[in-house]
Amino acid sequence: MIVILGGGPAGRLAAIRLATAGREVTLVEKGGIGGQCLHYGCMPVCALNDVARHIQAAGTFSELGILGKVPDLDFTALLHEMTKVQETIAGVLDKETRDAGVEILYGQEGKFDGREVVVGSERLNGDAVILSTGSRPALPDIDGIHNVGVFTPHSLKAMKSLPKRLIIIGGGIMAAEFAYIFSRFGSRVTVLSRSGFLKNLDETIRKRAERELAGVEIREGTDVLAVRRAGETLEITVKHGGKESVIGCDAILVAAGLAPNSGMLEGIAKRPNGEVIVDDYMRTNLPGIFAAGDVTGPPFLTPVARLQGIVAADNILGAQRKMDYSAIPQALNLGYELAFCSNNHPRAKPLVIPGVAGPGTFWAVPSSDTGFAKILVAPDGTLSGMATASPGGGLIAGYVALLMRRHFSVHDFSDFIEVHPSTDGVYGLAKYASEVLKKREHR
Repeated sequence: MIVILGGGPAGRLAAIRLATAGREVTLVEKGGIGGQCLHYGCMPVCALNDVARHIQAAGTFSELGILGKVPDLDFTALLHEMTKVQETIAGVLDKETRDAGVEILYGQEGKFDGREVVVGSERLNGDAVILSTGSRPALPDIDGIHNVGVFTPHSLKAMKSLPKRLIIIGGGIMAAEFAYIFSRFGSRVTVLSRSGFLKNLDETIRKRAERELAGVEIREGTDVLAVRRAGETLEITVKHGGKESVIGCDAILVAAGLAPNSGMLEGIAKRPNGEVIVDDYMRTNLPGIFAAGDVTGPPFLTPVARLQGIVAADNILGAQRKMDYSAIPQALNLGYELAFCSNNHPRAKPLVIPGVAGPGTFWAVPSSDTGFAKILVAPDGTLSGMATASPGGGLIAGYVALLMRRHFSVHDFSDFIEVHPSTDGVYGLAKYASEVLKKREHR
């Protein structure tokens, strides 16, 4: 028997892989199957973002005189209906997993004691174990951070009404996505970023994000010192440029990233921050014990967790498969999908054009707000990176990342036939880059 602790993307995909290979698999999941992605991360952001984009589009059409007033938002109904859809998805995932032959144990938090997985008083003695216990919100060490009115993505559904004034603590992708969502819902949003906002992203992506968040107050280099209740509201003491001040708000959302959820894992090598240490084969320091997904640390991405789970499963099956972290595509979902990937080639040169008009961008032409497309090209023509802001940017990035791992050149796009109309400007840039390089070689 193979025992898997955690039913998120990593654990579930590993379980299905092993079960379809004929192995007996027991999956232990305390809450609902689907993990961080379904319950607190990707899917809630999708749900909320869909509504935020609808409100933004309605505003554009209203300004053009095409539609009447922008519809009102029922925030409570939104959260309720979102939960119903999440339950439907969880049911689909449960059936898919069971149909593959996986036994699922719900309701109790499993623990690993250095030898076996323990569920209540039962010890599950497996031939191999995969630890995929996921992640939890990273909570900064701030006095009063646990006050009523302070939320994380895990407790967001407890927000009883839409806050008029919302403060978001964090400066990464998660903070930016929630800032966009709540600002379009009508909240006055302030983002408090301890260092630079979106500091690790491609510069073109970062500037585009700031443009889409033009109505959001972003305070960089700001330390949050304390949070306290002040009647029905909250007060945050902050420090910026050596000076302290107090900001009032109706609610706080802590979106400062994720931390490995590994407190229930004992007797295994972990880093000081709780990350379970694994090698390229997803093996821990203990024989027969593997780990996959967010519990092993960044980049905290669902597709990476899925692949890590599959790699762990394949190695249990004897495949000797290594995890490949090259050219991982990512996306920041605001009004457009701001997607990117790169292999960090030191000599790659950028090419950038405005986004093209098409489905989802046609009515952005009057405001010159159609997004952009960008590629990075190595001297030999190898595609080395891309970034785009468009309605389908995430889909484009996924395919381009695969081409990059396959060492495709911009010359390979010479006979590429696109679907039209489309908002993908990447293929056109690749064709243009190919012609430029050919002319240089001819000279």
